[in-house]
Amino acid sequence: MPLRNRFKDTIQAPSINDDEELESTTPSPAPDTSDPVKLDLWNKKHSLQKEVNKLRRKHERSLLTTRKFLFPLGVLFGILLAFAFVQPSDIQDMHAQLTLLMDQYDITLPQLPDFDFSRFESEWNRLRSNIPELWKFNRDGREFQVGERMKARGLSAEYPVVLIPGVISTGLESWSTTPEYRPFFREKLWGGLNMLSQVTFNREKWIAAMMLDPITGLDPPDAKIRAAEGIDAASSFIQGYWIWSKIVENLAVVNYDTNNLYLAPYDWRLSYWNLEERDGYFSKLKTTIEGFKRRQKRKTVVAAHSMGATYFLKWVESPEHGGGGPDWVENHIEAYISIAGTHLGVAKAMAAFLSGEMKDTVQMNPAGSYVLERFFSRAERRKLFLSWAGSASMWIKGGDAIWGNSTSAPDDPHEDSVHELETNDVRERRCGHTHGELISFRHVPVSAPMHEGEKDEKVDTRLLNEDNAAGVQNMTSEMAGQWILEHTPSSFQKMMATNYSFGIERDGEALTRNDLDHTKWTNPLEVKLPNAPSMKMFCVYGHGKETERSYWYTRGDFEHDESGADGIAPLCTDPNNQTGLCVGLTQRNPLDMPLLRKSWIDAEYTDETANPKVRNGVKMGEGDGTVSLISLGAMCVEGWKRRRWNPAGINVTVVELPHRPVASMPRGGANTSDHVDVLGSTALNEIILKVATGASHEVEETFVSNIRTYARRIQWD
Repeated sequence: MPLRNRFKDTIQAPSINDDEELESTTPSPAPDTSDPVKLDLWNKKHSLQKEVNKLRRKHERSLLTTRKFLFPLGVLFGILLAFAFVQPSDIQDMHAQLTLLMDQYDITLPQLPDFDFSRFESEWNRLRSNIPELWKFNRDGREFQVGERMKARGLSAEYPVVLIPGVISTGLESWSTTPEYRPFFREKLWGGLNMLSQVTFNREKWIAAMMLDPITGLDPPDAKIRAAEGIDAASSFIQGYWIWSKIVENLAVVNYDTNNLYLAPYDWRLSYWNLEERDGYFSKLKTTIEGFKRRQKRKTVVAAHSMGATYFLKWVESPEHGGGGPDWVENHIEAYISIAGTHLGVAKAMAAFLSGEMKDTVQMNPAGSYVLERFFSRAERRKLFLSWAGSASMWIKGGDAIWGNSTSAPDDPHEDSVHELETNDVRERRCGHTHGELISFRHVPVSAPMHEGEKDEKVDTRLLNEDNAAGVQNMTSEMAGQWILEHTPSSFQKMMATNYSFGIERDGEALTRNDLDHTKWTNPLEVKLPNAPSMKMFCVYGHGKETERSYWYTRGDFEHDESGADGIAPLCTDPNNQTGLCVGLTQRNPLDMPLLRKSWIDAEYTDETANPKVRNGVKMGEGDGTVSLISLGAMCVEGWKRRRWNPAGINVTVVELPHRPVASMPRGGANTSDHVDVLGSTALNEIILKVATGASHEVEETFVSNIRTYARRIQWD
């Protein structure tokens, strides 16, 4: 009876309309107004009921998250998965096995017409052949085509080729023999399907293994992760998601193999110093190139993606490191091809270090964002990023001289015409933002993203006003850089001070001294190109895909952290009395009170009418979808044209590739120029093969953006 009554009450409950509040199913009459206590209780009761109904509507699940949808979907997926493993031999034996089974259990069926199982087999095979295997979705028939065309012209391997992957491209393997890590010895913890398995079912162990020791910057206790070796180390990230494989395929057509082609994988988590200290990476690379010269009597073509190889070019010349001398690059490197190089840094690296976010995370749909936060929160992502010292090499470089100030930036979009019908307020809102303010704050209440165990909180405008009083305001790249460092642990500050530099050097004598300072070698604004006048240099990158350039941030309550940057008089102390951005230890409050405020991208703020556009708190700019146009091309078209940074007069050829993806292709097809997918584009493959086969004179400068205009606005002098 109770169950039946409960069901009856349920089906008789009134429905919820969008425009009115849901009242109690059995409203009680108002009490006697002469009794103020009862009247007050009655009002509170109905007020609470309204709040409950509001919450019900707010958290009402959509059909896509209900069992009615997920259960049939799971059944369908299971059936398709089962059929995917059906082999032709299974179909051939089906008739005999069915007959044997019926005889064994004495099952008699009515007489049925003869069924032609051979026809069923042929139809099944035809159906299966028309369904592409998951890992072949990116095969579009262009495999080897660029190489075939070059071969038809009579071009063949001329120079040995070294391929240097970008950040996160190289697969990482576990070499730990401790009991907790033995189950996946020699298995990939980064890259491959095994990574997905470990992240899903062994998340805590995976994070512990992948995170570096914050003090040494090397492996944590009991864990040992090393870069995979060979061409397969970065050919594909997982099965079906290629990285370098298309370039390798086309090079193979023109007679390249493991005797004259080398892919140089590395543990991209490490700082460059530790990469040599632990793995001897640059020594191995130097030995490989010298071996090519000794055996084949040819210089080497180096093609580097994303993070590039400019550090190696300085390391190898240094008498205290590579010991190659000032002429080593001239004698051993035929050409250097920078593919989507992050020469001046990446804005998304700044956001990742500050709050563990980037465009890819804040622009996810609500369901995906919720799953990501529950499974791998912003705080966890940030802590992991901060332990990877190698990724800090993508910190933006050059400060306000390169990236702009609070008034304007070199790559700010400019209006070609005035809209007559616009009011001044609308025009100011549409044109009033500048990329020169890397981090901006909006003075309106916003909701903080919800995390596990947290309540939905509202950030009061007073918080932002208090921030302004404390000196927190819209920030240029220099201000943001120091502010972000103040909000990082002291171990990260020390790592930055001992490995990297992000300024701009205009004095020739200082640039010469920097040849011996390894902290400057990742910054092209603080070192000279090598003394290699005959070396050819190519900057090849994509343009035409919206790229995150700057951000709208908001702040929340105080929380405990390893830094005290939001306490009274935040200070960074340098124990070595060196100058620089916030080096050394951050002083803490003696009472160890929570001194750090939560900061996150203001994902609620979207303004498509603004110029630049704002989507989920991200101000969009020009680039290849990952790296801003300024970082991709400014040094190539202007900086390295000056003798100050290019005293040998190395010829730098710039090729911009327009982003013209094919909507039906998962990776964009032959004309994509996305930061990663460009490695499979026809144009880039042609350039690499022409340079490698001795036809580099056919590569011509091509511009599809306004990079030359933007570069002229930069304060080089």
